Amino acid sequence: SLKGSAILCRAPALARGCAEALRACATMAANFQDVKRSPTFMVGSAQQRGMLEQFQKREQHFTEEYQKNKPLCFSARAYQQTHPAKVRMGYKDADATLTSPMLLGVCDGVSQLEEFNMDPSLLPQEILRICEELAMLQLMPDMPVSPQDAYRGPISLLKEAYQASESFGSTTVLLAALDNGTRIHGKLHPMIAVLSIGDCELLMLRRTNGRPSDLEAVFHTEMQRIDYNVQTPLQLARVDERIDEDFDESIALEVIEKGSAVHCVSAYEGDILILGSDGVFDNLFLDEIVEICNEILRPGKTVDFVPTTPAILSQVAHRIVKDSHAKSDAKGGQFLDTPIGKGGKVDDTSVVVAEIVEWTEAHKEIWSQVRQKRKWKSVLSCGGMQCGGAATSSCSNACQADDDEDRRAKAKSRGAENESEYSESDDEEKPGCSIA
Repeated sequence: SLKGSAILCRAPALARGCAEALRACATMAANFQDVKRSPTFMVGSAQQRGMLEQFQKREQHFTEEYQKNKPLCFSARAYQQTHPAKVRMGYKDADATLTSPMLLGVCDGVSQLEEFNMDPSLLPQEILRICEELAMLQLMPDMPVSPQDAYRGPISLLKEAYQASESFGSTTVLLAALDNGTRIHGKLHPMIAVLSIGDCELLMLRRTNGRPSDLEAVFHTEMQRIDYNVQTPLQLARVDERIDEDFDESIALEVIEKGSAVHCVSAYEGDILILGSDGVFDNLFLDEIVEICNEILRPGKTVDFVPTTPAILSQVAHRIVKDSHAKSDAKGGQFLDTPIGKGGKVDDTSVVVAEIVEWTEAHKEIWSQVRQKRKWKSVLSCGGMQCGGAATSSCSNACQADDDEDRRAKAKSRGAENESEYSESDDEEKPGCSIA
């Protein structure tokens, strides 16, 4: 076109200007021959049409999941372990994990509070326990919910849990709530609301090219750290004069309201969620976590979805923790690379590995029993009425019996190989740190 313009230029001055433009174009073309990345190029119609067809196929794959119009839930396993170096230093594991049908969670308590004669594990455990109770009231599919118990999002849920808690401590918080109540164009559209305070992170994986394909990362949260310091994450706390004489709980509520990073993502059957403390994501690159999952969670040979067995999910969780700790062990005198530098971070490490599966009548029956037992337990047992004198022993026995029934109910839910499982941590040294 420039050449044509030059031919049309009659006046000598205009002709000289056009010639200079042609030389400039030639120079730019020569320069671009040595440039690997060039400016944006025009994409032809045929190429765009092919891309749109591929987009349509991928969208159709996910739309078919929605058309089944079924509620979903989590099948999850958790594992946590204190780093051997911290065990030798005498620090307590202050991590806590939550694996329940509608809510997953990881809290990383601040072990330093032991220096002030505080148990750093109490607040993380209590926060997750109350969050689970609220989620059972608000998010269970096909369950009657009173207006005052309606789900109003993860921020409201965490605020209510914090206000109902009493323990002292300081912790980071990561929650993933599965909401089956969202509808788009009249169709059920389950969504996961992710709330993060601090440096725990969530990674979502999906087989974007169909069931036989490998898992790919489709969503990842970012950590919240003050001045990007690996030792000062944003935290949810309750302390007394031993640490801060001016502490007020309104500060903690403000952290929840203004400091929470909240994301909403679509949920599909077969999605894999990895929730981990900073001990995981400071030591392992994202592609290393994806590689572990693809190595253990092999794609199915059919287009029909088959839930992963709980034992396999547990295997993934163990492997992630093991590989995280291995980064701080020198191999041949050399430390391995990590996202925060060679050698990573010596830290408590906790992880939740979850798969999204269909919510069935079996889940409904089992968890309604658990919910009813907990409700009556809070009214009639030691948790709801003060026991004294000679009644103490019998009341304690009743509490123990209720605990045993709860455990049997949960065991029933994981009796079948392909059913969901919501369990306590698999860490044999710390069996009580996970809330289920």
